[in-house]
Amino acid sequence: MLSRHSPSNRHSFANISPIQKTKKREMEDLSRSSMKFYSDQQQCYADILTSVEVRARIEVSVLNFLKNLNSPDPAISDLPLINRRLSNSRVNQGILTDISSIFLSHSFCTRSLMKANAAKAFVRVWKVMEMCFHILVEEKQVTQRELFYKLLCDSPEYFTSQLQVNRTIQDVVALLRCSRYSLGIMASGRGLVAGRLLLQALISFISFDCIFAFCLIYMEPNHEVVDCSACGSSGYAISGDLNLLEKLVMKTDARYIILVEKHAIFHRLAEDRVFDKIPSILITAKGYPDIATRFILHKMTRAFPYLPILALVDWNPAGLAILCTFKFGSIGMGLEAYRYACNVKWLGLRGDDLQLIPEQSLAPLKPRDLQVARSLMSSKILQENYKEELTLMVQSGQRAEIEALYFHGYDYLEKYIEKKIVQANYI
Repeated sequence: MLSRHSPSNRHSFANISPIQKTKKREMEDLSRSSMKFYSDQQQCYADILTSVEVRARIEVSVLNFLKNLNSPDPAISDLPLINRRLSNSRVNQGILTDISSIFLSHSFCTRSLMKANAAKAFVRVWKVMEMCFHILVEEKQVTQRELFYKLLCDSPEYFTSQLQVNRTIQDVVALLRCSRYSLGIMASGRGLVAGRLLLQALISFISFDCIFAFCLIYMEPNHEVVDCSACGSSGYAISGDLNLLEKLVMKTDARYIILVEKHAIFHRLAEDRVFDKIPSILITAKGYPDIATRFILHKMTRAFPYLPILALVDWNPAGLAILCTFKFGSIGMGLEAYRYACNVKWLGLRGDDLQLIPEQSLAPLKPRDLQVARSLMSSKILQENYKEELTLMVQSGQRAEIEALYFHGYDYLEKYIEKKIVQANYI
C-alpha cells in the first residue's frame, strides 16, 4: 500500500482534478477527525509492533538522546510520555457498537534527569528499555516478575519494588507508543474458564514453492480440542501468552458469559455445573483482572458478539472497580484499553439484593473502600445507575460479599443467577 508521501502517490494526486483534490482532502480530514473526541483531543494508542520495529524505536530514542548531547548547545533531553493521569483520560463512547473504553489524549508529562524527584524514574526508563531491547534480540518473552528480579540484581539502587518496574514498563509503553506485549513482556496468566466452550489451537505450517521460490505460511487447527465443561471445578487455566490466545479457535452453544470476580465463587459454580442448567461460559481473573483474562474475554466478544457478559461481583467499591476495568479498561493502560474493553453488564450483587442478605453478614466499608469510591466517582466513566449504586454503598457505609447468599443454602447461588437472567435484571 502506498503512503500519502510516496512519490507514486504524489504523482497520482497531482493528476486528478481540483474538485477531486478537494474531496480527497475532505475525506482525509474526516478520517483524521474520526479519531478525535472531546474538544478535538486526538486519541492516543499503543501499536502492536514486530520485534524489529520496537528495536528501531528504541534505537531512535537513543540516537535522539545522543544527538542532543553532541549538539553545539548540549543538553540532557527530557523523555516525553503520554500523561496517564485522570485529567488526561476520557471515555470513548461507541457509535456503532455497545463497547466503550477509556482512552488518553495528547497531553504529555516528562521524565527528567535534572529534577531531583524524577531523576531515578528517568534512569529506570532507560534501564527497562535496555532490558527489553536485549529480550527482543534474544527472541524471548518474560513476565513482569521475571523482569523485576533481573533488574533488582542488575540495578538494585533503582529498582526496589515490583510496583516501580510495573510503572516503568508503562512509561516505556507511553514513550515508544507500542504495546507491552510488543516489548517482549508477557502477561502472567491467572484466569480460569469453564463451561460450554471448546478451544482448539491453530498451528502454523510453512510451504515452499520450488518453482516460484516463495514461502507460504498457513494455519490449520490442531487435532487436540479442550472441552472446558470437562475440566472440573478447577477450570481451564488461561495462558499468559497473548500470541497463543490469539490463535485459539473457539466454539460454543452457550447463551451467556458469566464473569465472576472471585475464585471461590467460580469454583462453586463450576463444581455445581451451573453451565448445564444455565447454558453459559464461566470466566474469572481471581480478583483484579489480568491482561490475559481481559484479552480472552474480548476475543470471546468478537467470536460470539450475541452473548451478553454478566458480571457477578461483591457489593463494594472494589467489586465495581473490577467490573469497570473489564468494561472500560484502566487509566494506567489507557493506551491499550480499547483492545480489551467488553460490554459487561452488572448482574449482582447490587443494592436491591441486600434484602436477601442477613444484616449480620454485612461489613462496614474500610478506608480503602472509600478511597476506591472517590476515585470511581471522579473518573467520569460511571453511567448513572452505577453512580447510584456506588452512592448507596457510601451512604450506607456497608459492603456485602457474594458468599453471604449461602445463608439460603449452597445451591442458592445458581437459583439467584437464574432468576436474575430470566428477569433480565442486570444493568
